[in-house]
Amino acid sequence: MDKGDIERIRHIKLNCEDIYNSIERFGNSFDVFSGDVDFKKSVSMSIMQVGELSGGLTEKFRKATRDQIPWKLIKSMRNHFVHGYTTMDELEIWETATKDIPHLLSFCNRVIAENT
Repeated sequence: MDKGDIERIRHIKLNCEDIYNSIERFGNSFDVFSGDVDFKKSVSMSIMQVGELSGGLTEKFRKATRDQIPWKLIKSMRNHFVHGYTTMDELEIWETATKDIPHLLSFCNRVIAENT
């Protein structure tokens, strides 16, 4: 595996863990999330970072793993944050954080374990 890819996967993993830690700290509640600006910013920034990092993965890696992870959607969400944050749907952000990020974290852990 390309060394740059594994390094980006490690950073994606760290951002996934940051999201998990924010949820642990603030609470696993959409109502709390939607009412707390710091919670929203914490989670949103980490999701944006995941999207930014995913864009740096090699095309070969993204193609080889696209059946496991929707890289284009991840990058697309990043673009929504960067170019139109005020239009982001809070429920979509919350569902990404609570449903998609755990899957991505598991994927990252598996890739790192297989390549160390």
